[in-house]
Amino acid sequence: MEQRLLGRTGRSVSVVGLGTWQLGADWGAVREEDALDVLDAAVEEGVTFFDTADVYGDGRSEQLIGRYLRERPDAGVFVATKMGRRAEQSPENYVLDNFRSWTDRSRENLGVDTLDLVQLHCPPSSVHSSGAVFDALDTLVAEKRIAAYGVSVETCAEALAAITHPGTASVQIILNPFRLKPLEEVLGAAAEAGVGIIARVPLASGLLSGKYTEETVFAGDDHRTYNRHGEAFDQGETFSGVGFRTGVEAAAEFAALAPDGATPAQTALRWIIQQPGVSSVIPGARSAEQARANAAAAALPALPEATLGSVRKLYDERIRAQVHHRW
Repeated sequence: MEQRLLGRTGRSVSVVGLGTWQLGADWGAVREEDALDVLDAAVEEGVTFFDTADVYGDGRSEQLIGRYLRERPDAGVFVATKMGRRAEQSPENYVLDNFRSWTDRSRENLGVDTLDLVQLHCPPSSVHSSGAVFDALDTLVAEKRIAAYGVSVETCAEALAAITHPGTASVQIILNPFRLKPLEEVLGAAAEAGVGIIARVPLASGLLSGKYTEETVFAGDDHRTYNRHGEAFDQGETFSGVGFRTGVEAAAEFAALAPDGATPAQTALRWIIQQPGVSSVIPGARSAEQARANAAAAALPALPEATLGSVRKLYDERIRAQVHHRW
């Protein structure tokens, strides 16, 4: 699989990675054996980048990855984790002592001395502009608790604030055919600064798979049930902030753009891969089959200009009014 430089980390990662939120919580239960099968299938298909967080299953996702890497020391996987969402979302909590405690817990969960990449996990907006916060992150690097740091953001404005700090290696941001604002405001600025882009929520919480109808029901412990209006965390994390009915209708139109031999989900991933400045896209998977299908998107031919234009038209007509001004 194609490998791309992940910004200022100086490391290369697979252009399709694996997001592991599903393996922790908030998408319904996943058995440990099934989770390990997902990790193994991804690696077998060429994935060298796992993204996790200390809050996914309150550490379960990190622990599963740690177990897998102990059993597969030859896997050659770069692991990015995140910190900050287990604490009250107050800027006063983003201090060095807490960073040390949080990263020590992740190091233990993952079974490593030095974390490859730690990302601030969608903290309050003011954190991205705090010099003291980034000084503390630099200290973690100096102490070899972490090799590099980045941010995961909700908004383009937060991304632009974070990349002004010279130590920021990467920005993780929602980017998919239903979320185009980062193309206009973030990707070019990040590339100019040498900052990598990790594209998250690439399938708009599954909408872009084209599998859902207005009658689809999700489990009660699935965020697609309990966070549709931002009840638990930022609404943009669920269906990219698009109303479910609108999203289902738009997804049906997007599915019609899929080339022969590609699923709608693979088409969405291919669209992201070919956006200039993207280092890796991190779809999640609840089964080995999903992990393999996602990885296969890396081998698809580039989408033609006509398809790219159709995606833009669909966004402008169906989606823009709901999301563009918010994130």
